This record gives sequence, C-alpha cells and structure tokens, in this order.
Amino acid sequence: MITRRHALKTLALTSGAIALSCEALRAQTPAVTPAAAAEPEGVFKLPPLGYDYDALEPFIDAETMKLHHDKHHAAYVSKLNQALAKAPGLEKKSIEQILANLDAVPEEIRKDVRNQGGGHANHTFFWQLLKKNEGALPGGALAKRIDTDFGSIAKFQEQFAAAAGKVFGSGWVWLAWRDKKLGIETTANQDSPIMTGGTPIIAIDVWEHAYYLKYQNRRPEYIKAFQSVINWNFASESFDKIA
Repeated sequence: MITRRHALKTLALTSGAIALSCEALRAQTPAVTPAAAAEPEGVFKLPPLGYDYDALEPFIDAETMKLHHDKHHAAYVSKLNQALAKAPGLEKKSIEQILANLDAVPEEIRKDVRNQGGGHANHTFFWQLLKKNEGALPGGALAKRIDTDFGSIAKFQEQFAAAAGKVFGSGWVWLAWRDKKLGIETTANQDSPIMTGGTPIIAIDVWEHAYYLKYQNRRPEYIKAFQSVINWNFASESFDKIA
C-alpha cells in the first residue's frame, strides 16, 4: 500500500530529478549574446582588432583599445551602412574606392559617407599599423625614402610629432605618398589622404578618444608613446606596394 508519506517522498525525488535535468539542459545550451542575436546589417563589417586589447601596454592601455575599437569604430561602420542603404550600388565598391571619388556619392549622403566611411577606413588602417616595435626603426626602401625626403629618420620623427601636437581639435596626421614623394599631412575629423589622391603609409589618430583615458590632456606623451607602437613592417609593406 502506498502511504501518504511514501507518495510525498516519491514526488520530491521526481521534482528534484526534473530540476537537475533542466539545469543540465541549460548548461549544454550555448548562451546567445546580444551581439550574436543582433548582427548589424550592411555590407561593411567591423574588422577584428587582430590582437588582445592589452597588446600595446603600457603605451596604449587596454581600456582605450576596447572602447576605441568596439564602440567608436563599430559606430562608424553602422552609420556608414545606414547611409549607403540610401544609394544602392555604392556598397559594391570598396571603401577606398568610395572615398577616392566622393563627388560620385549622392549629395544627400555625401557628408555621412565622408565622415563615417572615413572613420571606418582610417581605423581599419590604424589597427594594422599598431604593434610594439621594441625600439625598431624602418628598413628597406621605406627607410631610404624617408632619408631622401626628410634627411633622416630622426628628422622625420621630429616633424611628425610636431605636426601631431599642432592639430587643433580632432583629426589625423599621416606619412603619405603623393606625387612620388613622402610627406607629412594633416587631416581634420575623419578625412584621409585617400580623398585627395594620396596613399597612407603611417597615421596617428589624435582624436581625444584615442588617448584620453590614459593621457588625459597630455597629448605630447601619447605622441611620444606612439613611436613605440608603429608596426614598421606593415608600413614598409604598404610602401613597397606603391613606390
């Protein structure tokens, strides 16, 4: 005979088994992150950083890299895709092709494409340029050309740092190839030498979001630290493709 006490014991054991089974099922089911659940639409995508956020410590801090890549760059990509959705056909071109011929972009979205597309292109280039160089300097054809056009690597570094320190507000400073010579160029906001027929070789982002968490208003310290994270191999490869 099944007593009331026995029935209650059986019910408790059964309920416990069901709870354990549900818990095990949850453990085996992969969590869906907000990013995975809401993959941004559009032809242009946020490229991976390519290294850990802290890979450039102590020169550029991990929190800055995470915010700069995951938030700022991601926002440029999202807004670029929104703008291009209003002009079917443009998305078939590379961002470099679009920026090199902004006059062909419909006037309605030209400003957005310039700003957001420039932000996407500039940062995609910038992430590849960054790597701790342990004090290494450029070599090969790039080093020879810097010597030719600036007098020496040291003189180039001095002029580059001076230009970066003089930028008022937000912008970029570039070592760019134009008219068969290297030169230092400054652009406002997210403009790029690409927009005027130049080719970037090196770039430093002097928007405050690129350095403020670590350096606050001490931009000269950030500029000095930047010299330690120039990936000269990448710069040399970029130069070899066009020189």
